[in-house]
Amino acid sequence: METNLYTKPEHDSGARPIEEIIIHCSATPEGRDIGVEEIRNWHVRDRRWKDIGYHFVIRLDGTVERGRDLKLAGAHCTGHNARSAGVCYVGGTDRNMQPKDTRTTAQKAALRRLVRELKKQFPAAEVHGHREFAAKACPCFDVKAEKW
Repeated sequence: METNLYTKPEHDSGARPIEEIIIHCSATPEGRDIGVEEIRNWHVRDRRWKDIGYHFVIRLDGTVERGRDLKLAGAHCTGHNARSAGVCYVGGTDRNMQPKDTRTTAQKAALRRLVRELKKQFPAAEVHGHREFAAKACPCFDVKAEKW
């Protein structure tokens, strides 16, 4: 089986059962392009985690960067990490740090492709927004209204 750009082969001996795909935003102002390394630094330095909490980060230009290995539980949604994949798009706030759907056209397309690829590998996985499980605006758009 060919290794996909986004995911690992199903026969990977380290695969975890993924029941949820949880979408997040980085809560950074629109137009500020960051990636896995910046978020990893925040999580490791500021939160003292072992690694970035998300499995994937989608940059402003639609580039999908790999974060934490998918075979490892994430650190992105309390109570759901063991059985989920965490996907974060860069943005989510306006210039005044108020919640806003700041996804670029490229990010929307990349997110749709990534979710579809994850659903191919984990067909039973349901797609959720972080705000469904936490008192936050994240990911600052209605995940349930999207056509995955």
